[in-house]
Amino acid sequence: MRMCKVLLVSRSSYYYWLAQRPTKRASENEAITQLISSLFTASKGRYGSPKITRDLKAKGVKVSRPRVARLMKQANLKSIIQKKYVVTTTDSKHTYPVAENHLNRQFNPVKPGQAWVSDLTYIRTGEGWLYLTIIMDLYDRKVIGWALSTSMKATETTIPAWQMAIKNRPIERDLIFHSDRGVQYACHAFTKLLKKHPLVLQSMSGKGNCWDNAVAESFFKSLKSELVYQQEFPTQAMAKQAVFEYIEVCGAAL
Repeated sequence: MRMCKVLLVSRSSYYYWLAQRPTKRASENEAITQLISSLFTASKGRYGSPKITRDLKAKGVKVSRPRVARLMKQANLKSIIQKKYVVTTTDSKHTYPVAENHLNRQFNPVKPGQAWVSDLTYIRTGEGWLYLTIIMDLYDRKVIGWALSTSMKATETTIPAWQMAIKNRPIERDLIFHSDRGVQYACHAFTKLLKKHPLVLQSMSGKGNCWDNAVAESFFKSLKSELVYQQEFPTQAMAKQAVFEYIEVCGAAL
């Protein structure tokens, strides 16, 4: 080849150099890996391939979850793995009326304010347990109301979470409010609040059926694996700050 002669380069050296040039696919993988690393760092190591893929697509990057998983593995980016401990937060052994399951696992409303779900979970601290109540709009999976408390009384859990939710998203259309059968949702103090809004229809899961409230359960699974199980909270104030950042600052959603 003329260029090889001019540059005094052998043909074999030229073809070797040509073979070492990165392919278009390799260049794309490198660019995507840099984006993945940035999102992974921003999530403090919490996000796995599903959420990283979601965020990439939100940025206009067309990529499949298996490809993201493969690139994360190559870059040694591993999401935080959850631990487990169990505390019972649902007391369904009460004498209050139980609402029918009007939601019926219809988890994808077409407009905001059509279906909200709620649930409670626990957080261990060096100063005792904290209980987190959340209310989520199923339309965009956004937590619109929440409360942290040291007891599981409705006055400290479901009621303040509800008050925050209707402040953040005023009720403008028929709304299904779904939860489990816990006493915090069935008691007169809470149902009285719901009845003040004629557009609200209360809904409750079937007895012992967590799948009827699967989206709220999934949110708590992410919260535990990404935050609660990955650090210790010597004080309740530290736990409250961490939860605030997870929900409000990071905009936690599913």
